[in-house]
Amino acid sequence: MGVIFGVVVGILVLVIMFLFASLKMVRQGFEYTIEHFGRFTTVARPGLNFYPAFFYQVGRRINMMEQVLDVPQQEIITKDNAMVAVDGVVFFQVLDAAKAAYEVSDLFVAIMQLATTNLRTVMGSMDLDELLSKRDEINARLLSVVDHATNPWGVKITRVEIKDIRPPVDIVNAMARQMKAEREKRANILEAEGTRASEILRAEGQKQARILEAEGRKESAFRDSEARERAAEAEAKATQLVSDAIEQGSAQAINYFIAQKYVEAVGKFATSPNAKTILFPVEATNLIGTLGGIGALAKEAFGDPGAAAPKPPTPPRVKGPFEPSEQ
Repeated sequence: MGVIFGVVVGILVLVIMFLFASLKMVRQGFEYTIEHFGRFTTVARPGLNFYPAFFYQVGRRINMMEQVLDVPQQEIITKDNAMVAVDGVVFFQVLDAAKAAYEVSDLFVAIMQLATTNLRTVMGSMDLDELLSKRDEINARLLSVVDHATNPWGVKITRVEIKDIRPPVDIVNAMARQMKAEREKRANILEAEGTRASEILRAEGQKQARILEAEGRKESAFRDSEARERAAEAEAKATQLVSDAIEQGSAQAINYFIAQKYVEAVGKFATSPNAKTILFPVEATNLIGTLGGIGALAKEAFGDPGAAAPKPPTPPRVKGPFEPSEQ
């Protein structure tokens, strides 16, 4: 009886141990590959899974979360023969646990080598200036190439980022001098453009001033010509009145007209800036007589019609050089 009880208890213990060995607990974020006598059969999902012990066993424990792989620093020769040090990071996620477990022997090493070689290939085909200014383009090209290569492994490359690009010290110094020269060039160009704009504005101002001055002279000349025209019209009218008076038999009008012109002519001689000494071939009494004619004309005009107008003085006769002189 005791022997039978011991056998039963032993069988129960073995059954319990078998059950515990057959239960597979998979954590969230992981997937296990299940092998049947070394052959892959299925994938255990997160949670409690039952696979009979001794017949099924766990092959690989695959991390299904997004992971980061640090690419070590690489010495790369660019297209223009510049040596630069580059390092980066690769973000990837396993989408198919079976492929990640059985399509590649070491997933991390494979992704590392793939990223390193393509990093050299992509960046080695570009100039140094392109490396420093086109990081987004480099990241996109690397992502496309590496993701396409890892697709058969059940891996999705989510991002490839270049962390740092370090050119040699001499190239950095040359780039600093180039940047300084470029900034000085821009400053000189801006200063020249400012000077040019200032000169243009100044020239425009002088042009407008000359135009306004010319318009002023034009207006002044127009006004002067109009004034001379009015004066000429007045003189013509006065001459016409004198002519009418002469036709009517008035001798005073012609005396007044001649006296006026005579006085104006003498006044012009007196006010001439170049004349210092004036010689008149007439006597002073002639001018007095002319003025007397003007007075007679005035008397006739104001009501003394009987007054006879004096005759205009007769200018003295100048003898010729061959005429005999009077004794």
